[in-house]
Amino acid sequence: MQRYLIVIEPTATGFSGFSPDLPGCVAAGASREDIERELRAAIAFHIDGLRAGGLPVPAPTSSASYVEVSA
Repeated sequence: MQRYLIVIEPTATGFSGFSPDLPGCVAAGASREDIERELRAAIAFHIDGLRAGGLPVPAPTSSASYVEVSA
C-alpha cells in the first residue's frame, strides 16, 4: 500500500482536490469527506489505468508542511 499526498481546496460549490504525484488525477465533492472518498477512488482508477497501459506508476514523493509568518 502506498500513501499519496492529496491537496484539497474549497470552491464556490464545495471542494476540489488533486494529487501532485499523479498529474491529471483530480476530483470534486460537496464536502471534505466527499472529496477524500472521491480522490481515493480517482487515485485507484488512475493507477489501474497506468498499469493497464503498461505505464509506470509514479512513486509518492510529495510532502507538505506549514510555516508560520507574521502578517
